[in-house]
Amino acid sequence: MIVWINGTCGAGKTSTARELTGLLADSTLYDPEIVAGALRLLLPGKRRDEVGDYQDLPSWRRLVVDTAAALLAEVGGVLVVPMTLLRQEYRDEIFGALAARRIPVRHVLLAPEETILRQRIAHRAEARDRAYAHIAPYRQALGWLSADAHVIDNSTLTPHETARRIAEALRSEAVAVCDIVQTPEPTAETVAAGVLLFDEQDRVLLVDPTYKPGWEFPGGVVEPGEPPARAGVREVAEELGVVLDQPPGLLVIDWEPPCAPAYGGLRLIFDGGLLPPEAAARVRLPGPELRAWRFVTEAQAAGLLPQNRFERLRWALRARERATVLNLEAGVPVGTP
Repeated sequence: MIVWINGTCGAGKTSTARELTGLLADSTLYDPEIVAGALRLLLPGKRRDEVGDYQDLPSWRRLVVDTAAALLAEVGGVLVVPMTLLRQEYRDEIFGALAARRIPVRHVLLAPEETILRQRIAHRAEARDRAYAHIAPYRQALGWLSADAHVIDNSTLTPHETARRIAEALRSEAVAVCDIVQTPEPTAETVAAGVLLFDEQDRVLLVDPTYKPGWEFPGGVVEPGEPPARAGVREVAEELGVVLDQPPGLLVIDWEPPCAPAYGGLRLIFDGGLLPPEAAARVRLPGPELRAWRFVTEAQAAGLLPQNRFERLRWALRARERATVLNLEAGVPVGTP
């Protein structure tokens, strides 16, 4: 298990985390700042100079998760993680990747009153400007943070008293496991089925997963022994609450090459046809998995989808126009498109 202690700079995360490891049996302190420090040493100078916030680096977010998983495999028990996460999409990506490894996360937010917070920052020996700069983003993030985490106002509490509050809340199960979910990471090549649904303006429906960056088509991994088209129908029903009357027609077969740590595999895109306005009005998202959905034009999709998925969409739309099926390798048609 991971106890993730969130809060802006000066909230008392690290001192509280140290105290908490003394109160929780079999607990280990894991500070992801160490990962940022390693990247400062490893990145080439030019790339290092381009980095403003290490959390913006996909490699930092991936290494934070990989290191946590490796530590838990090594020592077991509980990891206590003091780390500010103010961008919801980064929280979703990191917690989702941990969920994929079946590592439960209990999320705690330290939220002292702002006057107290500013007083604490004023007494810091270093990084005062950085800490003050975090206050505005912290205010903006408080909405989702307060809804997601177990909030503790530690304005008048010492780090030890705050840690005791957290330990008590954990024992009473007042701190729920974060409900971001994701299917376990594959251990070999997979077959995945995506379904394109269109509105009356011929825009395509995309969804925004909570557990990874970038938008996606409705769909998912084909289960063993499951027909791919039926898998697409199942995923659309699970993700959107939309029941397709019949298996959709195939548009694209794309072979995705392995790229460590991913294994790649076959990606099939199906044509789910028109989603009428009355059906679109009944769309219901599973909160732990999907944050939002929308109809977009091809041009708009280019700014939302990761490049490999956009190429898949682009050729699927061409296949739909031509009433054909296209065979791709890494997003590039094999033969004459």
